[in-house]
Amino acid sequence: MSTALFLLSTEAESGKSALALALFEAMARRVARPAVFRPVTREGEADFVVDLLLSRLPEAARPAAADCVGVTYDEHHADPDATRPRIVAQFRRLTAEHDAVLVVGSDFTDVGAASELATNLDLAQDLAAPVVAVVTGRHSDGRREPGDVRAAADHALAQLRARHLPVVGLVANRCDPDALEAVRDEATASLREAGMTEVPLAVVPELPLLAAPTLRQIADATGAHLVSGDEADLDRAAVDVMVAAMTLPHMLERLVDQAVVIVPGDRSDVLVGTLAAAHADTFPTPSGLVLTGGFEPDPVTARLVAGFTPSPPVVVAPGSTFEVATVAAGLRGRMRAGSERKIEAALQLAAEHVPAEAWLDGVALAPSEAVTPVMFTHDLFERARADRRRIVLPEGTEPRVLRAAERVLRRGVADLVLLGDPDEVTAAAVAAGVDASVLQQAEVVDPVHDERRDRYAETYARLRAHRGVTPEQAHDVVTDVSYFGTLMVHAGEADGMVSGSVHTTAHTIRPAFEIIRTRPGVSVVSSVFFMLLPDRVLVYGDCAVVPSPTAEQLADIAVSSAGTAEAFGVEPRVAMLSYSTGTSGSGEDVDRVRTATALVRERRPELLVEGPLQYDAAVDPAVAATKLPDSPVAGRATVLVFPDLNTGNNTYKAVQRSAGATAVGPVLQGLNAPVNDLSRGATVDDIATTVAVTAVQAQETERSAGAAS
Repeated sequence: MSTALFLLSTEAESGKSALALALFEAMARRVARPAVFRPVTREGEADFVVDLLLSRLPEAARPAAADCVGVTYDEHHADPDATRPRIVAQFRRLTAEHDAVLVVGSDFTDVGAASELATNLDLAQDLAAPVVAVVTGRHSDGRREPGDVRAAADHALAQLRARHLPVVGLVANRCDPDALEAVRDEATASLREAGMTEVPLAVVPELPLLAAPTLRQIADATGAHLVSGDEADLDRAAVDVMVAAMTLPHMLERLVDQAVVIVPGDRSDVLVGTLAAAHADTFPTPSGLVLTGGFEPDPVTARLVAGFTPSPPVVVAPGSTFEVATVAAGLRGRMRAGSERKIEAALQLAAEHVPAEAWLDGVALAPSEAVTPVMFTHDLFERARADRRRIVLPEGTEPRVLRAAERVLRRGVADLVLLGDPDEVTAAAVAAGVDASVLQQAEVVDPVHDERRDRYAETYARLRAHRGVTPEQAHDVVTDVSYFGTLMVHAGEADGMVSGSVHTTAHTIRPAFEIIRTRPGVSVVSSVFFMLLPDRVLVYGDCAVVPSPTAEQLADIAVSSAGTAEAFGVEPRVAMLSYSTGTSGSGEDVDRVRTATALVRERRPELLVEGPLQYDAAVDPAVAATKLPDSPVAGRATVLVFPDLNTGNNTYKAVQRSAGATAVGPVLQGLNAPVNDLSRGATVDDIATTVAVTAVQAQETERSAGAAS
């Protein structure tokens, strides 16, 4: 039986999409098959809340968007008595196929607030769903006083109590950050008066970024077109709108980060000065500029502007400065699928202020036994956050790395060191649209000029003296970012390293082989991929490092992979894979796997291991019942060790592409400290996840060292 929760706001612009995101993420961490439902939605366009929440699930686990909506506003307003049964029927179909459903109420856009609140209350009754009620700490014309928030809460709770609707949460959202305690006192009093003191309360400050429109929205609304900069950067948020009518010095005094600067198109001095400020460390970085009056830069100014690369985008609007500023000031941005900065900011805000888990406890939403990709990555990030480690990222000017760094820092997953020339890192961050205030939390280190260069050169020369490396050669080698980052880890000045988005695997891991070296008792460095399937996590090894392992190396890979699995919460049941199962086949390749299996049992007698096994016999209980019925591993394997790199690499990619699995890795194992390689096609998500993996490995490395001592 599915469990539903109704997120209901009592008025317009409550900011409930950010709350829906936090609640849905919490649901997805508990159950394998969550869904979202919008009883009433706009006609002729995709529902942005449905698209946003479904985008947080792996493709294979997403319900169809069309199944997650009821009826349109027009249909419901025309005949609510006819549409209410249709909404209930669609909701029942959705709940029959999913473990939990988050119902997100309507948006207060088409009818009066009183009428729409009544509609949402009717729907909550129809769907028999407990309610999380949202009141807003902001009017359309400014912030509410704490007493006004109390009045809104009193009204909402009275309406819910009159309908006998169970309330499991109350949110005062978009509140004045300087008045949170006063709002909490008033909202607590409201709950007390309503006899709901057990209801968990959230008081959430307003975060301007979440409601900020993008420069693209401003351009579309004002009929503007791009004349300079990257078209993709039009998706930057306009957290502030600034009209630049003053002289340049006075305007620059008032410039703030992520502002859109609206300036008369014939003020070339302000245009050039603003772009220069965007490249200067001493001034905030605007999101872009809008030139008004339809005036494009003259040829000489345009040539000068072209020299500011990269730079914030510049658009030209036909309207007057007043017209453009009025339109821009009235726009409200939405958090949509793909709005990564807003999503990350909303999740961080929720982590600090929203008791989502307590609300789910209120509807008795029990955790699922299945482990989904969302559950795995959440647990991974939480483990990293709980004991933060310092991770070095050698590719400090790569846009994907910088965006991932912003995400990691926002979530407090790890402390970061970025390698590269500080000016180049800053310029790359501007070009990538990274929030400079967040990135300032990272340390930026230039290997060429850093004071540690001489010390690291001495270390490297000593470690590689047997290979004929001289101090002079070492002094040059350590300026390479991969070597410098690895030496930081070796010196204990970083806990781990992640690289490879623009470097080869060899470039990334060769310094680790030379400097960090293998742990005692480990003969070979190998790797695993965590394969995140819709309902479970499998560990594949080795798919990236050892081309043709011997029986001894296969045994080492199996033991290391089992240890890695255990460290990340996967109970190890090891299948040594081959083209034959049990005693049914023979030949050199099968015998090698059979020998490796015996070696694993000898080294780790307590470990559940079986081999040789074919893949289907390893993971499919029905096949295992026929081929190896008495095995504690067959049909239930969680760690799959491939006989060679060719087989492993092709299999993981086939499963990734054909089964819609998420592949996390390669995660290197066997080193004295964690160094992990990225695919050169790695996404921002991949990089952030690998940083979290590396941080958890660093925790495990310290724990193991402490146990050994």
